[in-house]
Amino acid sequence: MAKFAHDHVVPYGQSSLDKKEQVAQMFNSIAFKYDFLNRFLSFGIDIWWRKKAIRQLRALKPNNVLDVATGTADVAIMTYRMLKPAKIIGIDISAGMLELGHKKIEKLGLAGHIELQGGDSETINFPDCTFDAITVAFGVRNFQNLEKGLAEMYRVLKPGGKLVVLEFSKPKQPLFKAVTNWYMNVLTPGIGKLFSKNKDAYQYLSNSVQAFPEREQFTGIMQATGYLDTYFKPLSLGLCCIYCGSRP
Repeated sequence: MAKFAHDHVVPYGQSSLDKKEQVAQMFNSIAFKYDFLNRFLSFGIDIWWRKKAIRQLRALKPNNVLDVATGTADVAIMTYRMLKPAKIIGIDISAGMLELGHKKIEKLGLAGHIELQGGDSETINFPDCTFDAITVAFGVRNFQNLEKGLAEMYRVLKPGGKLVVLEFSKPKQPLFKAVTNWYMNVLTPGIGKLFSKNKDAYQYLSNSVQAFPEREQFTGIMQATGYLDTYFKPLSLGLCCIYCGSRP
């Protein structure tokens, strides 16, 4: 399978661990501040982005949904509230993030509808054609092997099922792009260090966004993996994009 530039971008350049292990370690270290920093750094607009992505599944009315890189279960919880599927499974490689997700789900009384498990995109522990829909919010940049992750999600999608990916992208308008680059490269790592004591994690965020194959390139990779009816929707002047594709 092909390798892409972002596959080689890791949180800790001097570490001997592979990307997957480093990403798990990174999220374990910032889990306690993850939700707060998401809201703070995006001025709360990340909630709207997530809801916009979930709305791509409205017409499908999925009954069984997989949320990959579920983190603290934000998208899983929003998906249940918006679409009311019978079952949502969330998987993540970070035990620290899952622990917080479990607490949120228990507090909301949703344990009967949302189940969280350890797991990652490259080895999804479910049979072929299991899920009506799969969601990934700000997770595909963290895949160690993008094509393998996309192929594995395709495998567990039912025919007619839909993948919805939400991911950061690079704005095209020159002035807004310059402001965004400053915000991501200078301000975000500084704020990350102040609140989570982990500057590397938020510098990794910027580095991985810069290297990620976005827009037409990403939908092209989806098509090469087998997805049909692919499309993308830029949000907030291109700060992030929704990507969708279906299994025929």
